[in-house]
Amino acid sequence: MERFHLKYLYVSDLATQNWCELQTIYGKKHPCFLAPEKAAILDTGASIRLARELELHDLVTIPITTKEDTWAIRFLNILSMIPTLQSEGCVREFPVFGEVEGLLLVGVIDELHYTAKRELELVELRHPVLPLEAQKDYFHVSLYKCIFDAMVQGKVTPASLIYHTKLCPEKALGPSVLKHAQQEGFSLKSLGDLMELVFLCLTLSDLPVINILKVEYIHQETATLLGTELIAFDEKEVRSKVQHHMAYWMGHRDPQGVDVEEAWKCRTCDYAGICEWRKGSEMLSSMLESQVKKFK
Repeated sequence: MERFHLKYLYVSDLATQNWCELQTIYGKKHPCFLAPEKAAILDTGASIRLARELELHDLVTIPITTKEDTWAIRFLNILSMIPTLQSEGCVREFPVFGEVEGLLLVGVIDELHYTAKRELELVELRHPVLPLEAQKDYFHVSLYKCIFDAMVQGKVTPASLIYHTKLCPEKALGPSVLKHAQQEGFSLKSLGDLMELVFLCLTLSDLPVINILKVEYIHQETATLLGTELIAFDEKEVRSKVQHHMAYWMGHRDPQGVDVEEAWKCRTCDYAGICEWRKGSEMLSSMLESQVKKFK
């Protein structure tokens, strides 16, 4: 964390790490390495999410100047969505945050809505095509559930958030943020006022934990639904993976690349040409193949 000057991680960081740890690290080292076609896919995904969000509400642009303003916007978004969830409505782009294995994780849930049985369902969007079985990786979807559940159960504390983010609760919020807060019906002056309100609302809201995890596959060009898949939640497995991933960020172990059996992942990796782990794996694979030939 100190090496990359990070105060917290995004859920997407752990999702990439779960796919290939070295890909995550190379991404931090070389952020401009992304291939144009992949950047285009990410842009398309963002456009699809934006279009779906606009189905529920308008977007407001609010100028921000400090990290306190940035977090204030997250909090205001949460406050605006809690009443909708309380009335069993649908929300999209719900911000989540919480301490997991000693580090702060931040993310955004694509969609939360209720089923006909009044169960809270999380929906994650993916594109462009239905994946092969080996390419399915739903770790981060389960991670979203862990963080959201902790938030509504009162397990996320202001003290923990301040500790990790180094936010200043006493700092006055920017005029644009304060104006937006007033328009939303909130009277406050500082980030501390807003934090107190958010955590109070989360604690008293009686929102349920997430019952169902679902992935929807959306066509990249037409935004039509290709298929859905329900995800089984295994808390023990999720915690085990998180502990393993966090050990790297805490400096307790060296980074690891994919196993030889998963070398197919390297075919679409932007960093394959500079990856030392891949070069080592190729040497190992060649040695094993040579030994097999000698044995024959």
